[in-house]
Amino acid sequence: MPPTNSPTLRQRRLGAELRKLRERAGLTATGAAELLGVNQSRVSMIETGRTPISADRLRSMAHVYDCSDEALIDALAAMTGRRARGWWEGYREHLPAALVDLAELEHYATGLRVTLALRIPALLQTTDHARALFQAVVPSMRQYEIEHRLTHRIKRQGILHREQPPRYAAIIHESALRMRFGGPDVRRGRLQHLLDMSELPHVSVRVIPFDTESYPSTGQSFDYVEGQVPQLDTVQLDTQPQYDDGRPHPRFLDLGGLPSVRGASRLLGRFALTVAGIGSHGRSPNASRRGEDQSGQPEGRL
Repeated sequence: MPPTNSPTLRQRRLGAELRKLRERAGLTATGAAELLGVNQSRVSMIETGRTPISADRLRSMAHVYDCSDEALIDALAAMTGRRARGWWEGYREHLPAALVDLAELEHYATGLRVTLALRIPALLQTTDHARALFQAVVPSMRQYEIEHRLTHRIKRQGILHREQPPRYAAIIHESALRMRFGGPDVRRGRLQHLLDMSELPHVSVRVIPFDTESYPSTGQSFDYVEGQVPQLDTVQLDTQPQYDDGRPHPRFLDLGGLPSVRGASRLLGRFALTVAGIGSHGRSPNASRRGEDQSGQPEGRL
């Protein structure tokens, strides 16, 4: 398979996981290449995601690296092969690579746990609400930029309506429900849409009410994206670093992209515990839909 100069997030993750297995086996890239019968540069290209590999080659590498975790090997084998031409690939010339990678990440996720303080999650937004948010971005976007981002966001929502959707759990603060982006009609529409989406069997929405005195937080919104196995979980941070266009782009944390396996595992574990902790301070999904507090008293409705 020919190499690529622009591997996707999924290809980079596969390569990083193979590098982890090699290092855990105590092998250098040169030593691994000798055992595999290839040159060292090919091993390096695989580990950076620039050279696709077959499932058979991956299983051979896992054997050489003395990996006996069959669930992990099967999950990695499912990531092999040529770059998939998902719908998101059509946006690579129009959107930052991180946004395109986010759509790919969500497409292959088995579950998503989202925590947001001041806005409705992207996968639960209406078209009018999303457009109002994009129109408020600073620096302002040109109309064609808004339309590219808008159609990309709406297409991302398709994962919640497919035959086998991922589990989706959103934790939002009551303030997000009160925001008036787009005016009263848009607000009513997005609240009704959020209510309708929360009725789906695979979607859960918890609301943290204003009167909650405290809850665990990392200080930023984030998505916890579950992979086929826990080792492939990823956190997408909602940050606003300085990019050339001055706009926020997603940033990803995963086991493969961090300096040490032990440190990465602790970090992902901390985010998982934070999600669970925040959720325990919110209303139950049913109470969130009815607009009741934990004691059953009426409050602000979803």
